[in-house]
Amino acid sequence: MEPINEIKSIVTPLNQKNVDTDQIISKEFLKRIERTGFGKYLFYHWRFDAKGNPDSTFILNDERYKDSTILVAHDNFGCGSSREHAPWAILDYGFRVVIAPSFADIFYNNCMKNGILPIKLSVEEVEALLSKEAYRAEVNLETQTVTGADGAVYSFDIDPYQKKMLLNGWDEISLTFQYEDHIKAFENK
Repeated sequence: MEPINEIKSIVTPLNQKNVDTDQIISKEFLKRIERTGFGKYLFYHWRFDAKGNPDSTFILNDERYKDSTILVAHDNFGCGSSREHAPWAILDYGFRVVIAPSFADIFYNNCMKNGILPIKLSVEEVEALLSKEAYRAEVNLETQTVTGADGAVYSFDIDPYQKKMLLNGWDEISLTFQYEDHIKAFENK
């Protein structure tokens, strides 16, 4: 995983509530066994019409948000089935941060395990972010803040263990390797 600390980006405002994992990555695209290649299917049925043409009204098809790495949505993001493909698709598309007032628990944990920082802000703070077009922000994991181009600062909480994992770009296997000397000493003993 890539370490996360400071993410500076335009904010993609997905003004939707109860975005479930089937909307994030639809079941027909779950045939791959690799963790990559799912980004092109992110929000597929919202991004494209029945013939596969881009829907110009959907936010991800707006050129202003093409290189965005921060996604903001509303309550209950990532609800539905526990498919890990949803964070894979979000990350493969290019998002490193997802901000919402609430997340489904399994989705939230899957984000952490896959190198995505899920940030919980209040409904009012999220609505403020969603109301601004082409809004730039900086997420700083070390200071646990989201700072907007207009100077607005939003603070967020994160479990210290998860924060350390994301700052270092570690998954559970990477964490185990941090104790490799201890493991070898135990084996030799």
